[in-house]
Amino acid sequence: MRAGLDLIRKVLRGVSYLLLALLVLMPFAQIILRGVFNVPMAGAEELTRYFLICLVFLAAAGVTLDGGQIRMEEFQALMPERPRWLLQLGIEVCGIVLFSFLAYAAFVTIGRNMSNQTATLEMPFWAFMAPLAVGMVLLAIETAMMLRHTWRRGRPEEKQTTLS
Repeated sequence: MRAGLDLIRKVLRGVSYLLLALLVLMPFAQIILRGVFNVPMAGAEELTRYFLICLVFLAAAGVTLDGGQIRMEEFQALMPERPRWLLQLGIEVCGIVLFSFLAYAAFVTIGRNMSNQTATLEMPFWAFMAPLAVGMVLLAIETAMMLRHTWRRGRPEEKQTTLS
């Protein structure tokens, strides 16, 4: 299971890098085509928006894995060890519940809109909503892994501030 999860993480990281590059290149290409060749690129805004949505929701699990989510660590550092550990467990349980609910809602929304499509690119609605559904499932899994780690550790994670 661990090897499969590591492979998924590696693929998601690569996809995230690709989406970030596309997010930068799409407006750049539109500016060049419109400004230099006077040829507008139809649907570039919608496609750029789609790349942004994909990047945000698919990369969120990797951000969680790397500890990049906002944690209010300064507040937690003021707490004694045992209540801080319980708070961290509670936060992770709430995260699992929230991300699972959002994934469920996304799948229900996709199911109810299978025949719809986006306006400009006429992209199927399920493809437009899929990053939200997949991203929330991955976030729930990563948060569950963090919960398992915190539970097995038996003590809270130490405060760590990473500036990069």
